[in-house]
Amino acid sequence: MTNRYAVVLAAGQGTRMKSKLYKVLHPVGGKPMVQHVVDQLNTLDLSELITVVGFGAEKVQEQLGSDSHYVVQKEQLGTGHAVQQADDILADKEGTTVVVCGDTPLLTAETLQKLLDHHEAQHAKATILTAHAEEPHGYGRVIRGGNGQVERIVEQKDASEEEQAIQEINTGTYCFDNALLFDALKNVSNDNVQGEYYLPDVVEILKDRGETISAYQTPEFSESLGVNDRVALAKAEKLMKARINEKHMRNGVSLIDPDQTYIGPDVTIGQDVTIYPGTVIEGTTTIENDAVVGPHTTISNCYIGAETTIRQSAASDSRIGNRVQIGPFAHIRPQSELGNDVKVGNFVEVKKASFGDGSKASHLSYIGDAEVGSGVNIGCGTITVNYDGQNKHLTTIEDDAFIGCNSNLIAPVTVGQGAYVAAGSTINKDVPSEALSIARSRQTNKEGYANKMKSIKKD
Repeated sequence: MTNRYAVVLAAGQGTRMKSKLYKVLHPVGGKPMVQHVVDQLNTLDLSELITVVGFGAEKVQEQLGSDSHYVVQKEQLGTGHAVQQADDILADKEGTTVVVCGDTPLLTAETLQKLLDHHEAQHAKATILTAHAEEPHGYGRVIRGGNGQVERIVEQKDASEEEQAIQEINTGTYCFDNALLFDALKNVSNDNVQGEYYLPDVVEILKDRGETISAYQTPEFSESLGVNDRVALAKAEKLMKARINEKHMRNGVSLIDPDQTYIGPDVTIGQDVTIYPGTVIEGTTTIENDAVVGPHTTISNCYIGAETTIRQSAASDSRIGNRVQIGPFAHIRPQSELGNDVKVGNFVEVKKASFGDGSKASHLSYIGDAEVGSGVNIGCGTITVNYDGQNKHLTTIEDDAFIGCNSNLIAPVTVGQGAYVAAGSTINKDVPSEALSIARSRQTNKEGYANKMKSIKKD
């Protein structure tokens, strides 16, 4: 099998974005554009993936990590010059190289695979990924000969009236015979208005040498979208959202209003899940069958079990079991783990805490840095007092305990199995199993005191 390589062009500053953030790190669907590109390429059988970085190089490397090798383009002197920076790594290797821009987040692995396969089947030395554009103004036109091979690429400003009517456009993604690519790059000139070395000139050089130049047209024009400003970024976001939502709906997920539902590219959702409007699901979240999420719910990096319902709430970096009821207006903060049949009700906040099966905190409570056993009932207004001003401490509530309303559990403290805490108690000592703990002052009633106060006010 032919060796395959990839070069990702990610060195441009992206001044039209008018942003402090490096252009290819702007997110689409919650993931940086260049990460989309690299993720798609990494599903192919590549021998080497190289990212060309420049301005903000360290931030791109921090984002991609070991997914790529890196070369630096110190001066932005054009796309041809950018690819040339990979010369030391690739120039002496035989095989096929695909060149992709880091600001094309909608490009798919399926299209890239078909481009590579077409290139090799045609025995081409260069193959251009093209698309059909209903409104091709501004794009380079692909001029084909009678045999279907590419004669040349004509930029908008240089195209004749007849050529401007052509609707097949150059997407800026290419395949090359690797050795010929780097040999031709040595002959690319910067004799142009911009004084830059352009990658499309390689196609012309190879054509003049009599090499076969082919083109593969993707049926999805949207994949060709390059993001250069905020307008294009918003368009890419909309297209990505529609693509992701359609995939889930075709896999058996009910989205009540897809236009108002935001699902990240790395989210996994089972069948017969229902998602209501205003819901945002991000990161590496997994939602199992028959769950109900939303409306107006945000979930990030969570596992959510089957038949669980989360309404008007937020959950992040946590594991949630089966048949759990969360919300409305609950907050599941990171490092929380809820077992099966748990209830976390309205205005309850859970942080770095575990709940055993069947335990409940139904309303108006804060449970942080806690281990809650199974079958526990936590009454309204209960607080685990976990912070002493310097350190966090653990509260342990063992199986089948009952915590009365408006209780403060001052950590570190343990409430034993089957124990009761009376409503309104402040607990700062361990409660033995099966005990009743009352930690409040005794009630005193003063008969007739109200009338006495009224008479004082009159005087």
